[in-house]
Amino acid sequence: MNELTTDPKQFLAWLYRSIPLTTAMQIERLEYDGRSLELHVPLAPNVNDKGTGFGGSISALATLTGWCMTTLYLREQGLDCDVVIADAHQSYKSPIKEAFFARVRLPDQAACDHLLNRIGERDRGRLDLEIEVLCGEQVAFVMQGRYVAIKR
Repeated sequence: MNELTTDPKQFLAWLYRSIPLTTAMQIERLEYDGRSLELHVPLAPNVNDKGTGFGGSISALATLTGWCMTTLYLREQGLDCDVVIADAHQSYKSPIKEAFFARVRLPDQAACDHLLNRIGERDRGRLDLEIEVLCGEQVAFVMQGRYVAIKR
């Protein structure tokens, strides 16, 4: 398998091998259509002592969702980059009591073009994303994250 795959099933298998936490969180599904991405997890391995979603798991899922979006978008553009989160602001809105998922959409085309131009000019660029974690249809957590991509 090409390690730079953009196929959701192959990419998820690569995540399991590359980031052990993804296996512990039991990420069940990755949905990606080129403009948006979702990661789905069950509650049981991500629960706290109160029987609700563990804040660390929720935050990790949001961070990972933005990282996956940035990584897959760049791969689709033919770029092999290291992606890291540089800054994040988080807000917990409500307890999570069942399976949950994180969702992110690419920002407008101007922001994406700026990222690509900066990588072309300086071998690095940044992308600001808003990631939501939902339980059913209710937004339970929101994170604004700045992801930095560094060309390999």
